[in-house]
Amino acid sequence: VQLQASGGGVVQAGGSVRLSCAASGRAFSSYAMGWFRQAPGKEREFVAAISWNGGSTQYVDSVKGRFTISRDNAKNTVFMQMNSLKPEDTAAYYCAAVRYYGYPYTEPTRYDYWGQGTLVTVSS
Repeated sequence: VQLQASGGGVVQAGGSVRLSCAASGRAFSSYAMGWFRQAPGKEREFVAAISWNGGSTQYVDSVKGRFTISRDNAKNTVFMQMNSLKPEDTAAYYCAAVRYYGYPYTEPTRYDYWGQGTLVTVSS
């Protein structure tokens, strides 16, 4: 499966951004999906993940209540709505996929497919 992330940009603190990740290929509904981010000089970190059918989600504590991950299997797309953005949310955001029907993973090593990053810059 190939992944194409989009939706990044420059936004003021307190603003919102919606990221999208479009997947090519069949059987998208068989894949758990995740969003990760990497800020300059820092390691890649988990942000959010969603199970194959959208029934389970996970979030890193720092984004709970502000970010929402969702998916539309009919459109082969996963989304992440990011509200109340903070300067510390500035990073390149990556979507990832793994063919898996269980509770979604938070470890990046569990994911087999990665999209290119989309940059989100939050200005103070």
